[in-house]
Amino acid sequence: MVNVQKFIEKAIVQIQKEAGDDKVVMALSGGVDSSVCAALAARAIGDRLVPIYVDTGLMRKGETDRIRTLFGDLNLHIVDAADEFFAVLAGLTDPEEKRKAIGEMFVRVFEREAKRTGASHLLQGTIYPDRIESEGGIKSHHNVGGMPLHMEFKSVIEPIADLYKDEVREVAGGLDLPLEIQHRMPFPGPGLAVRVIGEVTREKVEAVREANAIVEEYLVEEFRPWQCFAALVGQGTGVKGDVRLHGWIVAVRAVFSRDGMTADPLLLPYEVLTSMASRITSEIPGVARVVYDVTPKPPATIEYE
Repeated sequence: MVNVQKFIEKAIVQIQKEAGDDKVVMALSGGVDSSVCAALAARAIGDRLVPIYVDTGLMRKGETDRIRTLFGDLNLHIVDAADEFFAVLAGLTDPEEKRKAIGEMFVRVFEREAKRTGASHLLQGTIYPDRIESEGGIKSHHNVGGMPLHMEFKSVIEPIADLYKDEVREVAGGLDLPLEIQHRMPFPGPGLAVRVIGEVTREKVEAVREANAIVEEYLVEEFRPWQCFAALVGQGTGVKGDVRLHGWIVAVRAVFSRDGMTADPLLLPYEVLTSMASRITSEIPGVARVVYDVTPKPPATIEYE
């Protein structure tokens, strides 16, 4: 267990030391990791923090409006970069290529914003499991292994890189962040792109965004999972309105975990699964069927890519 107050004091000193007198670009997504980093940096360097939310077009439903409401008092910069992200993802099907393409574009957006604001350092919410998975070759994270090697920043500041997710939540409490943020489910840095198997298109992302919203509506409040979401995992045949359909297969994933290193699937009531599947197939025209993933981690990872 982390000593929260000592950690906060140490992290503030670390940020001040690494930033010097410079401005710092902050990748603020609204998740607990980046929110903790933003709160720490605001205490450490005040208005020299430049918090930026990048709308990649790969975010959850209503995410941008929610971020604007929660963090507007931090002089938040919102960047609409959806067209750029979909452009670099066009034609890519390999999971690692997709992650690295997103990581490189993510950094390029920050480099561009840094030039406009005079910021010369990048602050990131990398946590310990991200490092383990990237260094172990399990998968790249857009803020670890997916980073290009030649960045135009003096340094990358990672104040919570030695913490597990449950420890980050404790620090969030110590910083008096809202409960909504403290208990927010993890969301992958590459966004919904890793919940689309194969090439990422606007049509697929819109379908998985709607399915993801339905899954969260059913499961978050009642079952309190570590993480739950929907993913497009392929295509299959179905019938809608007496018409044969070759549509999307949506996989629903819901797990319990302590730190993200291991996870077990939730044993959801059958009536919840069938109701959720009915909503997804009826409200999203292109979906032909819904399946529920009961694989623990290991052998599976929590996300699909």
